[in-house]
Amino acid sequence: MTATNGRPAADGDADGGTGRDDTVAAVVRQWQAVHPQLDTGPMEVIGRINRCAALLQQAEDAPLRRAGLSRPEFDLLGALRRTGHELTPSELAKETFSSGAAVTKRLKQLTERGLVERRGDARDRRVAHLRLTDAGRDLVDGILPEQLAYERAVLSVLAPDGQGELAGLLAELLGRLEGRMGALRA
Repeated sequence: MTATNGRPAADGDADGGTGRDDTVAAVVRQWQAVHPQLDTGPMEVIGRINRCAALLQQAEDAPLRRAGLSRPEFDLLGALRRTGHELTPSELAKETFSSGAAVTKRLKQLTERGLVERRGDARDRRVAHLRLTDAGRDLVDGILPEQLAYERAVLSVLAPDGQGELAGLLAELLGRLEGRMGALRA
């Protein structure tokens, strides 16, 4: 037996043969009812990635929330900590996959909180160099173990082998997307 998406369907599977029953499976079933000729396979992968990302964003990482930080703010602080040297706002935007405007707004808040400090460039006054303050470094170093424990707990629903397999598949997809997104947008 073949599902409408071109993959084998197990008897009794109502979700196009994936054997899963989640929000995305319900959406796929609805689309298959409306357009049975369409291959909904990409929706099953991309939809689940997007849904997981949305749920993780809604949950807002508990350790970060307790520290009064958003994930994007922590990403900026983390980039400054892990690189080990000063970065410009544009370098931070690149490191964190953020827009320049978003980085500027977050940096203002983090600077006001005393977690980041700016130093002007001696040759070009338009350029700022950013680094963590001692308080910023202590905050990142204090939160990171707790944040990793929180993320480990979120992923604990998957067996360690499954986590490794998922990480490998996502790394493969991400690597290809990072190399091809410019071509796909054209």
